[in-house]
Amino acid sequence: MAKGDSSKVDKQPISMLADRVLVHIPVEGERRSKSGILIPATAQVSKRLVWAEVVASGPHVRSIQPGDQVLFSPEDRYEVEVQGDEYILLRERDIHAVASERNDEGTGLYL
Repeated sequence: MAKGDSSKVDKQPISMLADRVLVHIPVEGERRSKSGILIPATAQVSKRLVWAEVVASGPHVRSIQPGDQVLFSPEDRYEVEVQGDEYILLRERDIHAVASERNDEGTGLYL
């Protein structure tokens, strides 16, 4: 491959370090409130927590695995682009809740 030829760029594997969690937020468009009010995608809602899907986690992450849904504050995030896709990088301590098929904790709450 010639120097400067970017048409054949090899994708390198990425490993998360320490307690970091890489998540992907589905693209949200307009949504409706329970009462039927249309909320545009550009509307800012203060103090609203966000759900996202875990893509990868570091070796020191204890209770989260890829495929889980996690709840976090948008203020506690770092946005990153990896191989052309947008992701968010979080610390495990910044995650408020986990929804997964397996429920190891046995809290009795279902989301």
